[in-house]
Amino acid sequence: MSHTANTIKILDLVTLTQDLPDRALSRGEVGTVVEVLAPGVYEVEFSDDEGQAYAMLALHVNQFTILNSSQNLLHPAKKDLDTY
Repeated sequence: MSHTANTIKILDLVTLTQDLPDRALSRGEVGTVVEVLAPGVYEVEFSDDEGQAYAMLALHVNQFTILNSSQNLLHPAKKDLDTY
């Protein structure tokens, strides 16, 4: 899947599409975009279940795919509280 700079945002969840053995990361690991470094290059942080980062590295758009958009996380659908 091809991504453009317009579709990738800070705080997007992404998954690796390839193994990175030199960084001890495997295809399918989930990370968070934390910085835009250059066109098509993003700093991605990988954290454990307790929120401790175990890897942070620059990735090119061809090394990951977006799982969800940070826009969905920041602007969730509003619930009608009057129905309770």
